Amino acid sequence: MLHNIFLFKGKQDLEDLNIYCYPKEIINVNNKLLVNNIIKGHDQEKINDRKESISSCKNLNHYKIDKPVAQYINDYNIYTSCIDEDIIIGLIFEDDDNPYDYKDIFEELLCESLNNGNRYSFEEEMEIDNLLISMFIDLRRYGDEVVEKTPEIEFYYQREAFFKVFLFGIDEVGKTSFVRRLKTGEFNDNYFTPTRKFNIEYIQAEDKGLLAVWDMPGQELFRSKWLKGLQDSNIIVYMIDIANQRRFKESKKELWKILNNNELNGIPLLILGNKSDIIKYSDENYETQLQNLKEEVIDYFDFEKVENRNWKFIFTSVKTNHNIEKTVQTIFDLISNYEHIQK
Repeated sequence: MLHNIFLFKGKQDLEDLNIYCYPKEIINVNNKLLVNNIIKGHDQEKINDRKESISSCKNLNHYKIDKPVAQYINDYNIYTSCIDEDIIIGLIFEDDDNPYDYKDIFEELLCESLNNGNRYSFEEEMEIDNLLISMFIDLRRYGDEVVEKTPEIEFYYQREAFFKVFLFGIDEVGKTSFVRRLKTGEFNDNYFTPTRKFNIEYIQAEDKGLLAVWDMPGQELFRSKWLKGLQDSNIIVYMIDIANQRRFKESKKELWKILNNNELNGIPLLILGNKSDIIKYSDENYETQLQNLKEEVIDYFDFEKVENRNWKFIFTSVKTNHNIEKTVQTIFDLISNYEHIQK
């Protein structure tokens, strides 16, 4: 499985080298020995194997991209390519992975991203971050769906009981904690760091099937990548922090950006109003007050205007486990209804 992707900018001069990593900063400029070994290792492997370029077009708008080479350095299973002799982009895999399983998709993504007719700029940090995030998502998806399909996943594919659940929402609403609760049944009260990592978790729901839950980070930098991850989803799940009404406007804006995309017409939608445990109501009229809040949220977010898809709204508390089982059942119900309509 792919763990990390990194980029070295300015490999000709280590003193001016800039390093970018996603999702974790596992290589930095202070580890000069490792960095130097990666650069030298790539250059040496290129010489030994007489590697040609993926793209050596003379067009000024195209980069020269070397064919990737595999290296094993300092316990890192690395697969690197060099761009215009000065930039190295590399993948880090688990020890027992074969990097060459990713050769075609790695080369294809590099060409598509860098030599698409417009001169890609490595001057802006945000552009580099977006490149690494986009490639990481595509490579992880390829790894999970093509390279590393486990017997369990293959079994559910064959039985047509394998469903992709796309989970998204702005940052700090509880998405990753929700996935952890589904996967392990546990909640970590000290886990409040916003997640920068895109992740896929497989969750078996008794005899109903296998859910592949795509957990997408919600910081603003990553939201432009949501549409990339939404492809081939059986259901989209949007999470809201109902205890933080100051961010309702932002949350509504981001949701409708996705819903207004015509490519997603028909895909069912489940909205989770999370952190209901923080809302304090009197015990006497709790259900009535919660129902009033539900109507207010639906009205504010204009959920009644959702067209061309079935949708449901559920209050949840990942912390107290409130309605978590109901959420899973609703996911299957919405998917089942959608598939029935399609037939």
